[in-house]
Amino acid sequence: MLKRFFAILAGLVLGLGLLGAGAAAIAVIVTYPRLPSLDVLTDYRPKIPLRVYTADQQLIGEFGEERRSFVRIHDVPQLMKQAVLAAEDERFYQHSGIDYSGVIRAAVGNLVSGHTRSGASTITMQVAKNFFLSSEKTFTRKFNEALLAFKIEHTLSKDQILELYFNQIYLGQRAYGFAAAAQAYYGKSLNDLTPAEMAMLAGLPKAPSAYNPIVNPDRARLRQLYVLRRMRELNFITEDQYETAKAQQLKYARSSEDAPLPAHYMAEMVRQAMYERYRDAAYTEGFKVYTTIDSHHQQWAFDALRAGLVDYDRKQGYRGPESFIDLNALPADTDKGEALDDALSEIRDSGDMLAGVVLSASPSGVKVYLRGGKTAEVRGAGLDFARRALSSRLPAEKQLRPGAVVRVRANARGYWEIVQMPEVEGAFVSVDPHNGAIKSLVGGFDFNRRSFNHVTQAWRQPGSGFKPFIYSAALERGLTPSTMINDAPITVPAPPGGEVWSPKNDDSKYLGMVTMRRALSLSRNMVSIRILMSIGTDYAQQYIQRFGFSPKQHPAYLPMALGAGSVTPLQMAEAYSVFANGGYHIKPYFIDRIEDQTGRVLAQTAPQVAGQGAPQTIDPRNAFIMSSLLRDVVRYGTATKVMELGRMDLAGKTGTTNEFRDAWFNGFNPNLVAITWVGYDQPKSLGRYGYGATAALPIWINYMANALKNQPEVELPMPANVVVKPGAGLRGGDEYYYAEFQRPNPELKLDNSGSVPHGESASSDAASEAQDESQKAPPKDAVDNVKDQLF
Repeated sequence: MLKRFFAILAGLVLGLGLLGAGAAAIAVIVTYPRLPSLDVLTDYRPKIPLRVYTADQQLIGEFGEERRSFVRIHDVPQLMKQAVLAAEDERFYQHSGIDYSGVIRAAVGNLVSGHTRSGASTITMQVAKNFFLSSEKTFTRKFNEALLAFKIEHTLSKDQILELYFNQIYLGQRAYGFAAAAQAYYGKSLNDLTPAEMAMLAGLPKAPSAYNPIVNPDRARLRQLYVLRRMRELNFITEDQYETAKAQQLKYARSSEDAPLPAHYMAEMVRQAMYERYRDAAYTEGFKVYTTIDSHHQQWAFDALRAGLVDYDRKQGYRGPESFIDLNALPADTDKGEALDDALSEIRDSGDMLAGVVLSASPSGVKVYLRGGKTAEVRGAGLDFARRALSSRLPAEKQLRPGAVVRVRANARGYWEIVQMPEVEGAFVSVDPHNGAIKSLVGGFDFNRRSFNHVTQAWRQPGSGFKPFIYSAALERGLTPSTMINDAPITVPAPPGGEVWSPKNDDSKYLGMVTMRRALSLSRNMVSIRILMSIGTDYAQQYIQRFGFSPKQHPAYLPMALGAGSVTPLQMAEAYSVFANGGYHIKPYFIDRIEDQTGRVLAQTAPQVAGQGAPQTIDPRNAFIMSSLLRDVVRYGTATKVMELGRMDLAGKTGTTNEFRDAWFNGFNPNLVAITWVGYDQPKSLGRYGYGATAALPIWINYMANALKNQPEVELPMPANVVVKPGAGLRGGDEYYYAEFQRPNPELKLDNSGSVPHGESASSDAASEAQDESQKAPPKDAVDNVKDQLF
C-alpha cells in the first residue's frame, strides 16, 4: 500500500515536472523570438556629457543629464573589476548568464528570512534589465531577463558584457558608470583609487541611494566592509591590504555643483557656444572642449576679484542678516539640526563664505549653526565687522539675534568671523595681446548668485579709460605728447531745448597750459575735450573702430572725450591689446579646440597673430608713443600704486564715471592685457571709495603680482621714423615724435566737415572756425550722462 502511494506520488511529481518543463519550453519558444534586438548593445553609444577644460587640462565644467565617462574594460584596473565581481557576481566568468548555484543560494536565503532579500541577478541579467526592462518585481520580467541574459551571452564576450555594465550602471550623484563615479565621489580616475575606495564604489550597484557614502555614510560603510570581506575571501586582496583598507578614512570630492576650478562663467560661455553649434547633441556626444584659459591665471583672477569686492564692501559697513528663520516654528517632531539643514538647503555657500543660522547672540559672542551639524563660535575680533548689529536699539531686521541667517568665514588667523556677500559686482578678464587668447575670465562675484557675465554682457561707460583712444587719434592728426593744451573751464552753449554743458575736472581745479603727456597722466577732462574739439568728433568716431569699438555705442558728441559711450570689459581688453602689441587688432577668443570622445580634433581656432596675419590698424609709432604715455600714468599719474610691483614695463589708465557709478583699471605690458571693472548692476554711486584707482586698481595689482612673478620685463622696440628728444618728457624723461610731426604746437587745418586731412597744417583762423563748429553742445540726453563727470 505504501509503495503504491509513493509510486503514485513520484508519477505525479514527474508528470508535473514534465508538464512544467513543457510549459517552460513553449514559453521559451514563443518568447525568445520576440526579445528585443541587441543592436543597442553591439553598437553601444552612451550619453556622455559635454566637458570643458582649461588649456592645461583642468576640468572646469560638465553639462548633461548623466555624468558618464566611457572606459574600455581593458583600461579598468584588475582590482576594480575584482571588487565588482566580489560584490555582484563572483562566478561571472564561469556561468552562462544565469548562476544556478546562486539562484539556489538566494532561494534558500529568501525561504529562511521569510521575504525576498536577493534576486540572484548576475551581471549579465543586470545588463539586460538596465538596457531593456523595467525594475518591476514580476515573474514575467524576471523570465524575460533570464532569456535576454542567455541571448546576450551568446552574442557578446564576457569582457564586452562587463564593459557595458561598467559604463551603464547608475551609481548615485548623477554618475553613470564606475569611471564617472570615481570622479563624482573622489575626484579621481579609476587608476588612482585605493582598494578601500574601490570597495565603496563596488557596493553601490545594489542600492545607489541607500549606500551613497555622502548621504548615508553608516550604511555605506557596512556595505564597503562586506565587499572588502568578500574580496579577501576570494583572495583578490591580501590580509595586509584588507586591514589597511578597513582602516582608511575616505575623503570625498566637493559637491558636483562646485567646479574644481572657479571658472563657471567661462564654462557657461562654452556651453552656449556648443549648443549653438551642435544643439542637443552637445550634451550627449561626449565632446571635450579645451579653452584658452590657464588654470593658474584663472585662480589668481578669481581670488583677486573676490578679495577686492569684499574689501570694498567692508568699507560700506555691515548691512545686517540676509534673512531670518523662526526657530520656534521648526517642527517639534524632527531633529533640530535636520530642520535647520532643511531651512538652509536653499541658501548656497559662496566659496569660503558659509551660510549659517544664529543660535545665540550676545556682545561676547555669537553661536552660528552650519549645515551638517557643525557650529561656529564667533568671538573677539571676529565680531568687529558686525558688532554694531548686536545692539538692541537697531530695527529687528538689522539685529544679530537667534534665527538670523548670516555668513561666516574661517579667518586665516585661526578664528571665525562674520562676513557678508557684497552687493557690488565686478568683472575681470586678461588676454594675450599677441593672439587674443583669453587667459582668465571672471564675470562676477558668484556665478551661483548671479550668472550674468559682466565681462561680455555688461555695457557700461568706460570713463577716463576711453581717453587714450582719443589721444591716439590726435597723434594721427599731428598733435604730439608735448603739445601744450589749456586745462581751463569750458562751457558749451545750450542747443534748442537743451541746456548748457559745463564739464569739470575731478578736483575742480585747473592747471592752465599743460602738455598732452601730463594731461593724460593726470586725467584732465578739459584737455581731452579740447583735443576732441580739435580733431573733430566725426573723425574720432571713425578712428576708434580701429580698436574694435562700434560707432553706434559712441555717438559723435563731445562727451565721447570723457568716455560717455558704452563698452564691455572684453571690448576694452581687445582695444588695449592694440597698444600692447604694436598696433595690431586681434580678436579675443576662448575655445582652443573641440574634440570628440576619442580625442579626435573636430575644430580648432586659428587666431590671427600680431605680426603674422592680424591686421595692423594703427601706426606702430602710434602704439609705441601711446604705450609711453600710458606708462607715465602708472609712474607719475593716477595709477602710481602700480609701481608697488617694481616693474617698468607696465602701462594703463584708470577710469571713473559720472557720480562714481563705474570704476575701471585697464592695464598691460607687452605680453598681457588685464581689465578690471567694479560697479552695481543697477547703476548707482560707489561712494567716496569708488575711484578707479581705489576700487578697481587693487584687484588688477593683486592679479598681476602673481601673473608676472618671475617674468622678465619686456619693452616694445622703437619703430622706424620715431624721433627721440632726450629730457623733453615728464620729469626729464625722453619724448617721442613722428618724424613728420615734430612741432610741439601744430596749427591744425580742418575742413568744413570737421575732419583733419592727414599731415596738413593751416592757419589758426581755420582751426578756430572748425573748433567753433565742433563745440556745439550734444543733445540733452547725452549731456545728462556726463554732466559733472568725475575721473
